[in-house]
Amino acid sequence: MAVTAAALTTVVGGGISTTAVDASIAADRALVTAFVDTDMKPNEIQGSLTADRKGQLQDVIGSLANSGIVRLKMYLPDGTIQLANEPDIVGTKVPIDADLANAFKGNANGDLKNDPALEPDLVELGLPVLLEEYLPVQVGGQVSAVFEVYRDASPIVAQANATRIQVLAVTLAATGVLALFLYFVFRSADSRLRRQTRQLMETTRRDALTGMLNHGAVVEELTRQLDEAAPEERRLALALVDVDNLRLLNETHGHPAGDAVLRQVASILREELSTATIVGRYGPDEFLCIAPPASVHDLAPAIERLRFRLRELAPRFGESERLPVSVSVGLCSFPDHGRGTTELLSVVAVALSQAKMSGGDQVRWAEIVVTPEAQTERASFDVLQGLVIAVDTKDRYTKRHSEDVARYALFLADQMGLPPEWRRTLHIAGLLHDIGKIGIPDSILRKPAPLTADEYHIVKQHVALGHMIVRDLPHLDLVRAGIRFHHEQWDGGGYLEGIHGEEIPVVARILAVADAFSAMTTSRAYRKAMPIREALRRLEDSAGTQLDPDMVIPFVRGMETASDAPIPGEDHRSIPAAWMPDIAPTAPPPVIASGSFLVEDRPDGRTPKNGPKGQSGDGPNTPAARIPTWLTSDASWMTKPRH
Repeated sequence: MAVTAAALTTVVGGGISTTAVDASIAADRALVTAFVDTDMKPNEIQGSLTADRKGQLQDVIGSLANSGIVRLKMYLPDGTIQLANEPDIVGTKVPIDADLANAFKGNANGDLKNDPALEPDLVELGLPVLLEEYLPVQVGGQVSAVFEVYRDASPIVAQANATRIQVLAVTLAATGVLALFLYFVFRSADSRLRRQTRQLMETTRRDALTGMLNHGAVVEELTRQLDEAAPEERRLALALVDVDNLRLLNETHGHPAGDAVLRQVASILREELSTATIVGRYGPDEFLCIAPPASVHDLAPAIERLRFRLRELAPRFGESERLPVSVSVGLCSFPDHGRGTTELLSVVAVALSQAKMSGGDQVRWAEIVVTPEAQTERASFDVLQGLVIAVDTKDRYTKRHSEDVARYALFLADQMGLPPEWRRTLHIAGLLHDIGKIGIPDSILRKPAPLTADEYHIVKQHVALGHMIVRDLPHLDLVRAGIRFHHEQWDGGGYLEGIHGEEIPVVARILAVADAFSAMTTSRAYRKAMPIREALRRLEDSAGTQLDPDMVIPFVRGMETASDAPIPGEDHRSIPAAWMPDIAPTAPPPVIASGSFLVEDRPDGRTPKNGPKGQSGDGPNTPAARIPTWLTSDASWMTKPRH
């Protein structure tokens, strides 16, 4: 605050000095104009003066040199001093400097002088600072003379300095009624400027749709509340409220419908919360509530009141049925669940995720971690949750795509018969494989058209940036490998390293298949999603070039035959018959060896690309039999090539 006050004082003081100089120039120009109009004829202004007439005008000039004016001169265009309050310099011809030349062009100007080295007249006049003014006089539309006015500027500087210290009323260096008028004008303008600045600052803190605090402002408020509560360990409570199925509502009935529901939920939430509780729009469909010590006891009851009232809210859009509106809520408290802003936000996000995974319309309190081992585990998980939230905040498409990649990677792992303990690793790697896109500019990331070559080069850097983001998190070697290498290609044509074949870590090869399938089956602003059949065909075409055939074959086979195959854009549903193979096998199909995996003949009779078709194998068709011989219990198999 002290720095801000000093900065404001400096700005205001500088403005006052400029205004005072301008006011002084205006006042002195009016004085000179009155002198010329009253006491001089046009030909006298142009230099036609008799000795007697010059003496008379010298007396008038001398009488003008008061009230702060210490020197007054009248210059002709050739630099001759025609009149002055110091008679001994009359008739002297001086070089025309830049300020004098500017005045002869019709521009009144002036400046404060306070450096004796640059302005010797300061020493001669015995002044610490002076205002040097050049005031043109026109005759017949042309500048015929310029008056130079030296004014003692000490009062102007003193007023500016006093205002810098007090940030109060500003006075202008002028005389009479004009100075008083300008003072009130400036004070009124300054008040309006401050009021408008406050209104503008408040606008930048508000969400345009709901009128609540926006993401940045509500997080700032949380930090402030924690700073105030920490010294005495006063309890705070947080609630992260998520409107269930809002994305589906937007996609089905349009964003105006979703916006209407958000406004209604926001209104009810604000009505039910205590006036002391702070609430803001934390994400596209999320609200963050911060209950300070005065209202911490009422946060959970307020959430229940909100849920009860939402049961009565059943909006209709167009010809739709009345739609239910519900929320999922995560709750946590300070200091029970954490002490820092990031930690508490991560904890409450985890609690919200648990509520949503329970089917929505649920409330979950965060768990309290007591053991050091559990705290370490939770800290790592908190950071991962925070990274996923960061992806969602940056780009909703990237989060949905990452969730799909995680599902497809887990499905492929099941089809390959990988050990269950690797599911968590593959799930995290799928969610975070595009975390580096946080650093890609929005104009490129959300561009509704194909990228240029330069833009594509920027996008390719997201794998390196993602690797840097997670490199210091413990126990994530496998995840880092997936993030770094999931855009490498089987034939070496990928990026960034250009490695090929089994040089690519297995976890990255799994993600590459899942990533390619998700990219083809997800709609973007510039293209529609590809049909599932076509996407699977293209995966087969990419086997052996872009993708590892030992990964493609079990993925395609599983998507076409498994009852629990994941559908793009949906969670944990089987594939509908509309795109199942046309010919269903009547008996278990024969299996053949392909690389390190046993690969079945396709039910439609087509041979998988890069896999032989023909004789059956003798090995048992069990998950254990499908595990490659190079797979061990050591996690290193997922981060280095097979040997």
